[in-house]
Formats: sequence, structure tokens, C-alpha cells
Amino acid sequence: MEHESLTAQLAPQLLLLSTLRKTRNITRAAELLGVPQPTISRRVAALGESLGTPLTVPDGRGIRLTRAAELLAEAAERALADVESGARRAREEIDPETGHVVLGFLHLMGRSIVPTMLRDHRARHPRVRFTLVQGSRQDMLDRLTAGELDLALLAPLPDDPALTAVPLADQEILLTVPATHRLAARSSVRMAELADEQFVLLEHGYGLRRMTDELSAAAGFSPRIAFEGQESDTVRGLVAAGLGVALLPRFEPGTPAGVAEVPLVPPVTRTVGLAWRAHEQLSPAVLGFRDHLLTRTPLL
Repeated sequence: MEHESLTAQLAPQLLLLSTLRKTRNITRAAELLGVPQPTISRRVAALGESLGTPLTVPDGRGIRLTRAAELLAEAAERALADVESGARRAREEIDPETGHVVLGFLHLMGRSIVPTMLRDHRARHPRVRFTLVQGSRQDMLDRLTAGELDLALLAPLPDDPALTAVPLADQEILLTVPATHRLAARSSVRMAELADEQFVLLEHGYGLRRMTDELSAAAGFSPRIAFEGQESDTVRGLVAAGLGVALLPRFEPGTPAGVAEVPLVPPVTRTVGLAWRAHEQLSPAVLGFRDHLLTRTPLL
């Protein structure tokens, strides 16, 4: 408790300790702090009394700090540096032109969707900083709910009263098969025709995995799993190697070598949208980026 009491007394005097260490002169410290010299002297004496030893001793026309006071002053300067850094970040946080946005999104969106939206926003707000976090849909939902993300691009949209979710665009889901596959030249294919195929799937927790499982169940079968992965590019690469088929969004800017993309009948789409915590005030920078996404031209 004695340490806590001393800390409580020291906290308001951090700048005084730091200034005394730099000036080694009571009068000069009082001038810099804009406080009468007698007030400075009383504060120094009171701190010394609380600590149990004087903070200063005479040194010529000035003073020097005792060893104990030096230790306190060093700690004060470190603390003031942290406070100054925190104040700078706080100012940036409330400035829409220099703020910070933590954006979460699915791996599939990192190829073109996210870079495009960031480029467009940064063209008008070049000093806004972004932290980008990728992961599965469930990972993004968990991080958003925990306050680790400001905004999250998700598909499908969450049905959670703690979150606000706004649709941005519909994204078509296609059957991706090896270029030499029997279905590669087809203009369309029904899910029921895939009952005997080996599937390359994303792991549980990804929206596309849930969609594949649901579409397969509706068609009367459970997908035969050849491989599971965490990255759509890995899944597509395994398909190109002839190791299975997959349901994936259209590859941009065009179908890559080694695979064919075949539309499903009836067409299958998923809604891509933006989510944020429903009852939390967003910073100006986050609000600016959110509104940019909600009002810009179609996302996909």
C-alpha cells in the first residue's frame, strides 16, 4: 500500500521530475513549467518526504538530483514518452485523415477485392493507416466480436444482433475442375452430378465449406473429401493437379491455367458484406472507410 500511495503522489509530478533532471535548477524548472518557484520547492519537498529521502541537494548555483530522485526521474521520462505516444495515437484515432482502421477479410478477398477498395480510399485519404487481418469466416467473426477488428468483410453475412451487417454485392460460385476433367467443357452442371467426385475443400469455419456441405446435402449426397485446406489458391492448385473438384468464386482477372470454371444450375451466389459491432461508436477514420465501401461502385 505504501508503494501505491507513493505512486499516486508521483503520477501528477512526472513532468516536474523530468524537468528538474534536465535543468538542475529550481528557478529554471519553474519558468519552463509556468509555476511559481515556491510552489515547485514545496512539491519537491513533499515528494522527498513521501519517499523518505530528499530529492535534491545543492550543487553550486543549482541543484543535483539524489540517486533515488534520478531513478524516479528516469522512470518519469519513460512514462512521459509513453503518454506522449499514446496522445499522438489518440489524436490520430479521432482524425479521419490520419486515423487507423483494422480490417478483417476472408482469404479469397485478398487477391483483388481488398486491394482495389484500399487503393480507391487511399487515393482520397492517403494518411489513413490500415492493419489487415485475414482468416476464416469464423475467425473473423470471433475477432470482430472480441473488438480486435473495426470492420470485417464476410460471406455469408452474420445473423447476430450484436453485429450490424450490410450486403455489398453478390458473388457467383462456380464449379472448378481440372482442365482435362469430363465436365470441363460443359456450359453448366448440376450439383447432383458431382456425387461421385472427389472434393478439395476449405476447412470447417470457412463460409465456402459450409456452402459446399449444404449444397451437397440438398443434392442428396455428402462430399467425398480428398483434401482440406485454408487457402483458396491452395485449393485451386490441388484442383489443377487433378486431385479433385471445388466450389469457388470466379478467379479474377481470368480463369487460371490448369482449371476450368463451370457455372452451376441453378446458379449459386453468396452475399459479400461488411460487418461491425452494432452498439459501438466508430472512430472517424473507420466511419470514413465504412461509408466509402457502402457508397462506392459495385464491389465485385
